[in-house]
Amino acid sequence: MNFVQQNNHVLYLWGGAVGPEIEKEVNELKSIPNVQVNVENVERLQLAEYGKSQFDVILAKVSTSNTKLITLLVKLLKPKGKVVFRDESAESVDQARSNLLLSGFINIVASDNNVYVGEKPDYEIGSKAKLSFANKSNVAAVWKLDDNDEEERIDDEELLDEDDKAKPTAESLRVCGTTGKRKACKDCSCGLAEELDAEAKGKALTDTTTKSSCGSCYLGDAFRCATCPYLGMPAFKPGEKILLTDTQMRADI
Repeated sequence: MNFVQQNNHVLYLWGGAVGPEIEKEVNELKSIPNVQVNVENVERLQLAEYGKSQFDVILAKVSTSNTKLITLLVKLLKPKGKVVFRDESAESVDQARSNLLLSGFINIVASDNNVYVGEKPDYEIGSKAKLSFANKSNVAAVWKLDDNDEEERIDDEELLDEDDKAKPTAESLRVCGTTGKRKACKDCSCGLAEELDAEAKGKALTDTTTKSSCGSCYLGDAFRCATCPYLGMPAFKPGEKILLTDTQMRADI
């Protein structure tokens, strides 16, 4: 009974049959100066009968598995009020603590003798407060730098050198559709393998943008002639610069 202090309003909650132990504990509560005690059976407990935020302490000799009841007890307690469960049928300490926590109690403590204590937060359940944003000067002051502070600043012009600013060439940006890198796949048919081979050998690639006689080579193989140097290459935009190796420029026969 050390949870109950003078001038407290206490709800003694029990389930099952009334025994001499209950009568003894209720008499001990009433012996504390200015303590008001209400004794109630769990099956008859209703919020409408007592009203919200009425009790300072609730002593409950009931199961912590009844989450509906625990939620009701939160509403019956005053802010910062305490509920004390004596539950010998609890499945586990962790489960009992979880039920109290999920029902709205905080600062939950479990003891070795199957006693679980939870505290109601220091506000009423369902309470609300209006936020005022009229004074914006305080918000701005949070982000304001002190003129007296010596902050080391970096010149953004020094973050990039000339190599970083150099525009990459079209050849360097070309990648294989299969590998996703500037590395030809095993069955390369787009010309990247020959291009990389020519680069490795130091050979120049031939620009053939003006060699199309039909004007439809850019549409793809379905529109190309049998001797078209672009056979096997993907479609491209009209006028786009296409590089072919010396091997591609030689006829097969």
